[in-house]
Amino acid sequence: MPGERLTVRSSSEIGRFPGAAPPIRVELTIQSEVGKKQEEGGCRRWFRKICPCCCKRQNSESYDVTDKVEFTKPPTPTPITTPEPAKPKPENGEMKEFGDVKLSVCSVDLLSSKSGANRTEHHTDLYHGDELIIRRGQTFQMEIEFNRPFSPDTDKMHLELKTGPLPIVSKGTHVIIPLVEHLEDERWEAKVTEQTCNKVKLSVNSPATAVIGLFGLTVTTQSAKDEEPTVHNPSKDIVILFNPWCEEETVFLDDEEQRKEYVLNDTGRIYYGTEKQIGARTWNFGQFHEGILDACLFILEKSDMPPSGRADPVNVVRVVSAMINAQDDYGVLVGNWSGNYSDGISPAAWSSSVEILRKYHSSTGVPVRYGQCWVFSGVTTTVLRCLGIPARSVTNFQSAHDTDVSLTTDVYFDENMEPIDHLNSDSVWNFHVWNDCWMARPDLPPGNGGWQAVDSTPQETSQGTFRCGPASVSAIRSGHVYLKHDTPFVFAEVNSDKIYWQRNLDGTFSQIYSEKKAVGHFISTKAVGTDERDDITHLYKHPEESEEERIAVETACRYGSKPDVYCSPAAEDVSVEVKIDGEGPRMGNDAKLSIVVKNQSSQPRQTTLHSQVAVMYYTGVLKNAIKKDKMPVELLPNEEKIIEWVLPYQQYQNQLVDQAALMLTLSGRVSETKQVLANQTTFRLRTPDLQITPLGEAVVGKAMSAKITFTNPLSRILKDVVFRVEGLGLQTGHEVVIGDVGGRATVTVTEHFIPTQPGPRKLVASLDCKQLTQVHGVADIVVHEQ
Repeated sequence: MPGERLTVRSSSEIGRFPGAAPPIRVELTIQSEVGKKQEEGGCRRWFRKICPCCCKRQNSESYDVTDKVEFTKPPTPTPITTPEPAKPKPENGEMKEFGDVKLSVCSVDLLSSKSGANRTEHHTDLYHGDELIIRRGQTFQMEIEFNRPFSPDTDKMHLELKTGPLPIVSKGTHVIIPLVEHLEDERWEAKVTEQTCNKVKLSVNSPATAVIGLFGLTVTTQSAKDEEPTVHNPSKDIVILFNPWCEEETVFLDDEEQRKEYVLNDTGRIYYGTEKQIGARTWNFGQFHEGILDACLFILEKSDMPPSGRADPVNVVRVVSAMINAQDDYGVLVGNWSGNYSDGISPAAWSSSVEILRKYHSSTGVPVRYGQCWVFSGVTTTVLRCLGIPARSVTNFQSAHDTDVSLTTDVYFDENMEPIDHLNSDSVWNFHVWNDCWMARPDLPPGNGGWQAVDSTPQETSQGTFRCGPASVSAIRSGHVYLKHDTPFVFAEVNSDKIYWQRNLDGTFSQIYSEKKAVGHFISTKAVGTDERDDITHLYKHPEESEEERIAVETACRYGSKPDVYCSPAAEDVSVEVKIDGEGPRMGNDAKLSIVVKNQSSQPRQTTLHSQVAVMYYTGVLKNAIKKDKMPVELLPNEEKIIEWVLPYQQYQNQLVDQAALMLTLSGRVSETKQVLANQTTFRLRTPDLQITPLGEAVVGKAMSAKITFTNPLSRILKDVVFRVEGLGLQTGHEVVIGDVGGRATVTVTEHFIPTQPGPRKLVASLDCKQLTQVHGVADIVVHEQ
């Protein structure tokens, strides 16, 4: 923090932020000559002159992150003592001054141990391995051992960091770090804080605008003014990440509990289903797992973004959005909504990002098969959190997909009020999962920082590439769809009106109904600190039909392709809605829903309801209709009728696709008033959970087990059933081949494992089977130390 920098008198200079680990208490006396300013040579003046340029930088580029660099454990720091005056060594009977001995570097210790101050105070101690991983905008320490004592009066030294194939100082990819007497914020510089014999400890400061990525380090020394500088390459790399703990940082998040959730939590919940039957599944993000940081850096390297672009989180998020899908740039995941996954893994079978990212990295960039929206979102959360950008997975129920930038969702009927399928290109997905990430938006007008929507599922192109965002959630709420990036598309997903059209006899279409609350329901994310669902709809839109919400819709639509679509609403005194009892119908049983028709007038009303139920992909695309009915309805004044609607199991058992979703469409016209009745309700057939029961005491290093139980809800045989099991800190992800499971049969598997990490852990399992999807389970296990 400005004005709060610690001196060498008594404490560690790493971090310098409230809430950092307690400073290390030291006592240090430095010879007064260190602080005296001597005559500056041309080299030092040059370093001072170029120092401000080092405060900006951009990005890193091609380096072979497939090759793993081995790092040795740093030695225990030597106790701090005041150095005795150096004694000259005899040479050929004469005394030779140290200044006559050329200064050279013997070794460099980056103090990179996971339990050391660098890693703990930079909140990077959870990452696997002992390499130096730091966050920008925060000081860190390192030790250098020379061949003789370092003399600040006559010796010169500076550090250099380089990233990318062509490091350039002006681009921030070649950083020259001068030695200074006093550290200042927002610039690269280093200061001697301790000196013992031939060793010095440096406190190194980085700006909050530094390029993130993998940097190679060199140390340059020079003893005499005219002497050729000596460059030492310790063959050690430094990883620099974004810093949500730094107030000057673009991704700064001013809430410690939220930082723990959105940066440090390696597990989470992803929601799916329908608005009336919200399901949840546990997802292992695993951003600190072995190999994941390397994989995330590889993704940045593989993109077309120049290394200098990695200083800006807006650029990084936009690139990540494009690289997580393989649609046009050989990214991480191949999307597949066909239902045929024979040459890959079913999207519903994944429950972790770890295997996906490690497989992509180990194959040097071969896309992994297959993913759908929740998988794209889970992997995006992993990558952003790993890089230091606060992120969360977000589910929108009744999520519109606007294909013509009209900012409306259009539904077309023929003269007989039957849907015209080939014209209904707009769709409403039962649910769609994307991400929020947190950052300031200096590229937008004030007030548009905070949560930004980003979507890695390939739906529509943005500037020629399948990606979406970051779009300011504040701008979406206000209808300011003219602000970048891709705000109109996200606005339509959460707040577009559904417009119903009927074909006239002459082939033209007339608008017959406008449904203002059709999309954007129960927008959900995991709550901070718990596994509960947090409804964040209010962040994306004002309350439905409030004046503020209508103003936002009208503002947005002025920038759409159909700005004149709205007309005065017709009088309405008959309503129709569909209700689902409890958790809804279960797979293997008849599906039962209630249709409620209400007459709110003092006159009798008569109508005929047309009903059609169709199997539907969760994306809103209909597969085929499996049942159609006509229901005459007569209503007395102010009467409410409840019609029981039933879909027999035999009619849907061989028709379902992924997610087991169906759409019931109701339409009709009131005879007396010509009022149009229209309603579309999506519902899913609930699948059973995998029951996971821990057995034995959970202790680090001690064997334990867990029982996984599954009951087939169908009367038919499930073919080629596979369990996929994983638990961060419990056991590595693996498959358990079950084979065929008979109708209504129960299968039990016992897993044996040895916990490796203490604290609360989650054992996650999912079922992979073509005939039954979205079957999963989780067990919470608290692991104790030995």
